[in-house]
This record gives sequence, C-alpha cells and structure tokens, in this order.
Amino acid sequence: MKTVAIVQARMGSTRLPGKVLRDLSGHPLIEVLLTRLARATRVDEIVLATSTDPRNDPLVDCVTALGYSCFRGSETDVLSRYLLAAEGAGADTVIRITGDCPLVDPAVVDLVVEAFLREGVEYCSNVATRSFPDGLDTEVFSLAALRRSAEETDADFDHEHVTPYLRTSGRFTTAEVVNPVDCSNLRLTVDETADLRVMQSVFAHFAPDIHFGWERVVALAEADPAMFAANANIPRNEGSQLTNGQKLWKRAKEIIPGGNMLLSKRSEMFLPDQWPSYFSRTKGCSVWDLDGTEYRDMSLMGVGTNTLGYSHPEVDAAVMTTVQAGNMSTLNCPEEVALAEKLIELHPWAEMVRLARSGGEANAIAVRIARAASGRDEIAICGYHGWHDWYLATNLGNERGLDGHLLPGLDPNGVPRALLGTVHPFEYNNLEQLKALVDQHPIGVIKMEVSRNAGPAPGFLEAIRALATEKGIVLVFDECTSGFRETYGGLHLKYGVEPDVAIFGKALGNGYGITAVIGRREVMDAAQTSFISSTFWTERIGPSAAVKTLEVMARVQSWDAITAIGHKVRAGWQATADAHGLEIGIAGLPSLSTYAFKAKTALEYKTLVTQEMLAKGWLASTNCYASMAHTDDVIADYFADLDGVFALIAECEHGDRKVADLLKGPVCHAGFKRLN
Repeated sequence: MKTVAIVQARMGSTRLPGKVLRDLSGHPLIEVLLTRLARATRVDEIVLATSTDPRNDPLVDCVTALGYSCFRGSETDVLSRYLLAAEGAGADTVIRITGDCPLVDPAVVDLVVEAFLREGVEYCSNVATRSFPDGLDTEVFSLAALRRSAEETDADFDHEHVTPYLRTSGRFTTAEVVNPVDCSNLRLTVDETADLRVMQSVFAHFAPDIHFGWERVVALAEADPAMFAANANIPRNEGSQLTNGQKLWKRAKEIIPGGNMLLSKRSEMFLPDQWPSYFSRTKGCSVWDLDGTEYRDMSLMGVGTNTLGYSHPEVDAAVMTTVQAGNMSTLNCPEEVALAEKLIELHPWAEMVRLARSGGEANAIAVRIARAASGRDEIAICGYHGWHDWYLATNLGNERGLDGHLLPGLDPNGVPRALLGTVHPFEYNNLEQLKALVDQHPIGVIKMEVSRNAGPAPGFLEAIRALATEKGIVLVFDECTSGFRETYGGLHLKYGVEPDVAIFGKALGNGYGITAVIGRREVMDAAQTSFISSTFWTERIGPSAAVKTLEVMARVQSWDAITAIGHKVRAGWQATADAHGLEIGIAGLPSLSTYAFKAKTALEYKTLVTQEMLAKGWLASTNCYASMAHTDDVIADYFADLDGVFALIAECEHGDRKVADLLKGPVCHAGFKRLN
C-alpha cells in the first residue's frame, strides 16, 4: 500500500499571485511546507500537482531542485489533475494538502491517515467538523474513491475543489478527526497579503525553528492576539465561495487606491461583496465575468460609452485594421484630421478641434483654452466636469460647493489652496444666480452641462448665451455625457443655442478612448498661446473608432433609437412601480435614465434590486444607459424579472417583510447624484 501526499499549488492565485514562492523565514513558502510535510511518518512520497500554465515554471523549478516530483495537469479541473498525479505516482492512498498552508503539521497528517486506516473508510479528514485551525486541513482518501468521484460528478465546483463530492455526496464511506478543543477561529493559511504578514510574524517569532507544532502557534495566539489580528476577519474557506472577480477585487483594493480607476465602477457602488467586478468579454448587451457567467447589462453599458452595443463588429473591425496597420509612429495619424472634419461638419458653428482620450482631460483642455481666450481666470460652473484641480477648487473653503453638481461631500485634498475663489457654482435653471456671479466676479468662462435632471426652462440657455456674449465670457458646453444621445452631435443642437466651445466623449468611440474639444476659431486659437500637448493624444485607435462610430450612428439613426428605448424603459419602470403601489422618481435624459424609490430605505432597495437581478442574470441597478443592443425582447425579459423584485420591495413597504432580512451583504454606497 503506497500513500502519496499530493500538494496542489500554482502561481496564478487571484488574491495573492505567486504566494507559494513568497518569502517565509528566508525560504520560499512552498519549501517550508514541503520540509514540514516530509516529517510525516505515514507519507511514502510527496508530489507537487500544478498546472501546465507557463507561469508555474518557476514553481516547478523550485520544487524539482528540492528533490520532489512534480505533475502538471489542468489549471481549472483540479480533480483530474489530482487523479492523474495519483495514478502516475502509483498511489493507493492519497493525502490532499493545499500549497497555501505552510503550517501543515506532520503530526496532524499522521493522525488523519491513521484514522483513515483504522476506520476502513474511503474518505477521512479533519475538515468536516471545523475544530482545527484553518491551514491544517488534511484529507485522506483511496485512489479508487478519487477515480469514482471523477467519473460520477461533472459539477465545475467539484472539479475545481477536488473533494466536495467525496465529502458530501453520501456515496462514500467517511470518517473524521475532531480536535477536543475548537481552534477553528484561528487562521493559519495564506490567501491574501494579510495572511502572509501573519505567517511571517509567526515564523519570525519561532526562528530559526521551522518545525514547531501547531499547538505552540495556538498558545502564541492566546498570548499575543495582536499578531494574528490582521487576518482575523477573513472567513474560513472564503476562496471557495468567492467568484474570481470577487477575489480579484479584494486583491485590487490592496494594490490600487480605491480598487480601480473609476469611482462609478467600484463594486461597492453596486453590490458589496457580491458584484462580479471584472469582465472577460462582451457582445451586444451581454457581459461575461471571469468565471464565464453571462449577464445582460441593463445598467451603465460601459458608463455610457457603448450606445451601439458592446463589441460592435464594424467599430471593432476598424480598430483591428488600425492595430494591424500600426497604432503609433513618429508621424501623425490621418484619422485625427478625418474626425476633426466630421465634428466640424456636424457643428457648423465650430471651426477647430482638439482631441484627447478622457473626459477629465478634455474638460481641462477646454478650461485652459477658454481662460486663455477670455484673459480671465474665474469660472462659473453648473454640472459635473471631471476630477482636475480647476474643478475641485470649487470645494476649497466651502466643502458643500459641489454638493449640487454631482459630488456631494467631496473633500478636495491635494488641490492647491491658491485656487480658492477661482470657480463658482450656480444652479441649473437659476439665471439670476448666474447673473449675480457675473456681477460680483470677473468671470471669464461659463462652463455647464446642457441638460441636467430636467431640461432647460424656456429661454434659459438663450439667456446664458446672450449674457456670455454681452460680457465677453467664453461659453463652454460639456457634452461628454449628453453628446450623440438625442441628436447627431451635441444636445445643444436640439435647443438651437451655440456655445463657443463644446466637449464630447463617452459615446464618441463606442467604448474606445476618444474625446474632443471643438470651438470657434477665435477661441480655439488661444491653444497656441499656451501649452496643451500629450503623446497618447496622437495614438490612432481612438480616432479610428470614432470615425467608424459616427458612420454607423448616421446609418442607424442611433440617437433616435436609444431615445425611444429610454422612453420605453422609463414607462416600464413607472408601470411596474404603479402595479405594486410603489413611489419612484425618474430623472435624466431618456437614454440616460435613473430612478429612485421614494422611501427611507431607498438605498437598501437599490441594493436589493441589484442583488436579485444579478441572481437572474442581469447587471441592473436603478439606472439604464440605453443602447442599440437593448432590443424589445431584452427589455421584455428585463421587466419580467424586475416585476418580482418590485413585488418584494412592496412587501417590505407594506410591513410584511424587512429589507434587511432579504439582503445577503452590505448596502451599496451612495454614488454620484444629480441634484439640480
């Protein structure tokens, strides 16, 4: 009878990449684990089972140099990897050890093997009843049982985690080893950075000894609990319950401030601890997460970027042509001229164009040009205009300055105090407030969104245009969000009011990074008197995508289509709310619609909508950024599923249920708001 301990390990851990080769007491973690495991008297051979992924080459090199055998198999089907490794080693009995448990204890391994032999069962472990610290998990089973489980189950979960079918199917004889004292609250495994810090502290405490027993670690935890505090709140076996996206999000928050690059995409804005967070591919209105699960997106659609739908074939083909021809060179790309010509054609009042790649920098370009053209520094703003210092200066000395403009409670840390008093907010549709600002301050620029929660009051935009002309003020319309949604161009075309400068982004490239600042020649020429320049504003993919996007938009009349879709969705929201006796408020452009429950627990209800719709295969919250991919069938399916969620909320409103009992995790964070 041959007993083989198979250690599963890989370099591609989502939460802590390369963890098995991280330093522990001057040695790679995997070396410490193998050295400790080798002292188990009931083990005849130790084999490392990893995958064929080339990223595991350094791991294999390390383990081979230590004198141990390695087997390489499937990355995702770990059950088949185990079976093939066991068969290759000639095992009769298999011990399963995971490579992230450096405190594996040979005494515990021997204890479980002896129980397996004594009880004459097919499977034995110390994990069925949690009593040992997390990180001492030992499972022992026969090769025959392992082979049967591989044949009988085709569940992805079973094949990824190796033993659930053996342990829980009821088709195998089992036994367990239970520690007399419950120590299961102590975490001695390495899944995250916090775990590694704890392990490093433990091994440093006992150095140079690496063969200390687990009971001494328990005693240390009782004597010095602070040493173990860093990972105390991580749930046991959390990794087996988290999706790959959730694991990666946890990792991201450790190495990226805020977790990602855009506040609106943070998981906490949707469904904390449950949101899939990352995508692998897209098509139409479908998004596939890192586990291959498909969701239909009735929410942000790329934060408003994909009005033609995700991965539009014509736009993507144009981009691939560019990639194959070359994206960057010492020379300029001709597509930037073609795009500038097209934007001027669509906006006859404009004569010049500058291109960028993000909305924030396009806004900064527009402000620099407008200030240079007017010769004055101070700006009156109405709306959300990005993250740059010029804009956040609104909150210097008045933390509520931007409360009505999408960023309530923002703290402008890092914005120079010297900018205090350079930016003044005014409320939408409040002409008298703007006039007062112009009378009280040397305003050189009026910068605003064309429409906010509601459209402009009669004469509002016309009066602002007249005021700007009278006072020699440069009028800038920020159409990063509103452009190409109700007209073939800027929303200002709908109202017949021409600015001096307009900014476009988001929908312009159907998901590819491209923004534009267009304006009158006498204003735009001021760019030549300043310094506005950036290398990647000259790359070719963005303009190529935009030229093709505008071509497709014109052919399918996308602005009319998504406006009609938006109206249909808004009507559906209202009808569904009415059917269940719920009060909601609906706001925004039709193709950028949002709704909110008129209730004290509105944020909880928003979270519940996201949670329940996610379970039904939707990325859905309390908004819908319409796209051409939102067909009648998609919308009908959406409302069929949303109806049941509104029914739940109605039960909560009527006192029959509590929303807190329905939520499976924390409430989502409050995000951007349009308050005027």
